[in-house]
Amino acid sequence: MKKTSPSTVVYEPEFMAGLKLIFEENICFNRVLGLRIDRVAPTEVSCHMTMHPDLIGHYGHQRLHGGVIASCMDGVAGLAVMAALGAKHMDEPIAKRLQRFDRLGTIDMRVDYLRQAIGERFEVRAQVLRLGSRVANLQMSFWGPGEELIATGAAAFIVS
Repeated sequence: MKKTSPSTVVYEPEFMAGLKLIFEENICFNRVLGLRIDRVAPTEVSCHMTMHPDLIGHYGHQRLHGGVIASCMDGVAGLAVMAALGAKHMDEPIAKRLQRFDRLGTIDMRVDYLRQAIGERFEVRAQVLRLGSRVANLQMSFWGPGEELIATGAAAFIVS
């Protein structure tokens, strides 16, 4: 099997459409959170979400609920693993690569909340640090308006 360098990976439009369908539509909770894909690369991804009243954690301050922050970071970490797996297995048919996502799951996740999340639009980023045959390790970040870092996190995902 020929190895593909992550920097030379170009995802097919059909793969990207399938990834978007899975992440933005088929994962119902991502729909509730309003997560939308902005950028996908083999080792890192970014998404955004827009504040709406159902996501408020403190009514007096109109700030985002901490569980929403953690859930967004978990979801985007999963997307990063999907992108990394898609890049690792470029020799497989698109349908088979998309089917690999059925086995993903969060093993462990840590979130450090740095400041309150107040604003209309937030960005969530995830980077794959290591993609092994069974476990992937990631770092995540949650950003507010003006590139204000709201939270950071680390996660481990099962990939097989």
